[in-house]
Amino acid sequence: MKFSFGKRERDKDAKTILFVCVQNAGRSQMAEGFFRKYAPKGYEVISAGTVPTSQINPIAVEVMKEVEIDISKQKPKDLTEDMMRNATTIINMGCMDDKFCPALFIPKVIDWGIEDPKDKPIEKVREIRDEIEKRVLEIIDSHQDQNNKIPI
Repeated sequence: MKFSFGKRERDKDAKTILFVCVQNAGRSQMAEGFFRKYAPKGYEVISAGTVPTSQINPIAVEVMKEVEIDISKQKPKDLTEDMMRNATTIINMGCMDDKFCPALFIPKVIDWGIEDPKDKPIEKVREIRDEIEKRVLEIIDSHQDQNNKIPI
């Protein structure tokens, strides 16, 4: 049996991890890229924003290419009720905008509190990228340690 998840059909048994931030242009896109690369079988990943921009931060694309992950074809997406309802785990990347912070709209969200890479020099964006990779790997390791459960 399948259910609709955006424009793609997803396996109803797949667990979906949703990474959210305000603009869906940097942090959440990098997290989606890392999770897609490292995720165990049976997991889907998506990212979205409360006020998405028209394109991904080009410096985020560049620093991800440095670690051989291409996020250039990913697009910023609006956070929808269906995304929230269908997600197994929702991770907020951090709130720099109190008015549109995803944590205000989402119950049971994990907040990572990661700095926004917007308008930051490439060296800082690399640090942010590395922190996101570390956290994604931690969540995947926790999954493997807890009998196929990603902690919430």
